[in-house]
Amino acid sequence: MNQFVTVMKALSDPNRVKIVKMLQHRPMCVCEIHTALNMAQPAVSKHLKVLETAGFVVSRKSGLWVNYTLTDGTSSPYAAMLLGALKHWLQDDVEVIELISRLPEINRETICKKG
Repeated sequence: MNQFVTVMKALSDPNRVKIVKMLQHRPMCVCEIHTALNMAQPAVSKHLKVLETAGFVVSRKSGLWVNYTLTDGTSSPYAAMLLGALKHWLQDDVEVIELISRLPEINRETICKKG
């Protein structure tokens, strides 16, 4: 029961759902996600930790960055089922469409040069 509740709570926040939808398109680092969502980096990190604990995302260090990707769902059957469903859900949501359309413009090298 605890694993089920953790998975459901992870998707109870709209920003976490948006993160999952973005990660369906490509791996991203925290700086790219915080730019896409116009959200503070610590808040993005907290959201990613919740998603990681629930079994939705994994992180991998790559040079200067930590890349976040969606999991294959092996750690949680609940997360696996919802990841599969989320591929088809919210395809016509205006916020998601706009967010996904901006992803090609969001580049970690450009973001880090600004900082």
